[in-house]
Amino acid sequence: MSENKPLWGGRFGASPAEAFERINASIPFDIRLAPHDIRGSIAHARMLGQTGVVSEKESEELIRGLEAVLSEVEAGEFSWTISDEDVHTAVERRLREIVGEVAAKLHTGRSRNDQVALDLHLFAREAANEIISAILEAMHALVEVAERNRETILPGYTHLQRAQPILLAHHFLAHFEALRRDLARFEAAREAANVSPLGAAALGGTPHPVDTGMTAESLGMEAFRNSLDAVSDRDFALDLLHACSVLGVHLSRMGEESVLWTSGEFAFATLDDEYSSGSSIMPQKKNPDAYELMRGKSGRLIGNSNSLLITMKGLPPGYSKDLQEDKEPIFDSVDAVLAMLAVLPEMLRTASFDGERMKSAAGGFALATELADFLAMRGVPFREAHHAVGSLVKRCEELGASLEEIPDEELRSAHPALADFPKELLTPEGSIRNKKSAGSTSPESVERQIKEAKRFLEERESGKANPTPDSR
Repeated sequence: MSENKPLWGGRFGASPAEAFERINASIPFDIRLAPHDIRGSIAHARMLGQTGVVSEKESEELIRGLEAVLSEVEAGEFSWTISDEDVHTAVERRLREIVGEVAAKLHTGRSRNDQVALDLHLFAREAANEIISAILEAMHALVEVAERNRETILPGYTHLQRAQPILLAHHFLAHFEALRRDLARFEAAREAANVSPLGAAALGGTPHPVDTGMTAESLGMEAFRNSLDAVSDRDFALDLLHACSVLGVHLSRMGEESVLWTSGEFAFATLDDEYSSGSSIMPQKKNPDAYELMRGKSGRLIGNSNSLLITMKGLPPGYSKDLQEDKEPIFDSVDAVLAMLAVLPEMLRTASFDGERMKSAAGGFALATELADFLAMRGVPFREAHHAVGSLVKRCEELGASLEEIPDEELRSAHPALADFPKELLTPEGSIRNKKSAGSTSPESVERQIKEAKRFLEERESGKANPTPDSR
């Protein structure tokens, strides 16, 4: 075979034009698939020898050469060129330089279609595993911060208006629950990726007696069921991108909250200097850049998910070159998510919170619901109770008084049943202790939530739940 022609060049009388070569090549970005490509090729070469498609000696020589190429790749010593077109061609070129013409037998019973699909499956599985580990570390940090702030009170918000007092621990455990759902999404994405398409060949299978189950098992994967679907499927990539985008939204919301809390207007929290930046012109500034970047990167994550969805929507079954566009959105999303999760745990652990300011903000009219609930528990229809307390709030505004300061006669005037209202409920502590429902912000409920969260993490670490697939 001519050194200047691609693997598919036998049908063509000329080499690709330089401009076509540039747009057609995926080598600038898919080189990061090289370890996966080589491990998939080793599994394929081993299967070829064990099934007799090639001789055992040829299989051993192919494996020896591939392991040498893998060592070069992992050491950063591999030489990549744009003329290689893609990672598969580059690996096979180098393999031929090491073992000679037997390298040409590696492609027996295989197409670049099932080969590139396998590489992406392996990458997605590994990426999901890495993100799962990073999410668990962030969940640990949330539990640690919650434990340290069991008694810290702040206002909960709806419509960004003060709503009801809650415990700061309860607030952080809400983020824990969001990440728990993210964890499940990445576990599902990992499972979806854990399917080997090798043996599907171009789209209809191969006449060679390959053993797809053997190849899949050696990679710690399940074998495909339909060869056409195997080379066409990118649902696992969409699952991964969707999981990244939802996680990005959760991190963005956390980022927005921290940007607000660290502002002078809220002044609820202060970031550690190691996780803040300054201004080039205003010496007093201490900016929450990492949290702002979480907001910003979430837009890219959503865009990457949409990008592949749009690419896939017009493709018939089988391989189309459009599918070359599946890699960059995935690489970008995985890198962005891992970067955010790398910085989040320590930002959480090292932040400080102004408990007095938070508690002060949690009083006042944020306690109004206690009055309405008190009336409802004494048989007053809630709509009537709501109206009575709303009128009382208006009266407080006229008097320039808070609910805690309102005279008893004003309570009775708002509704006779408020005559024996226990005033201790008109404090942030009383309001929080008064919650009885499961999963609430009461100290007892929050303590149970912390214990359950810690138990969940301990079970994950002990391997009792959702073990990592074998990645031999």
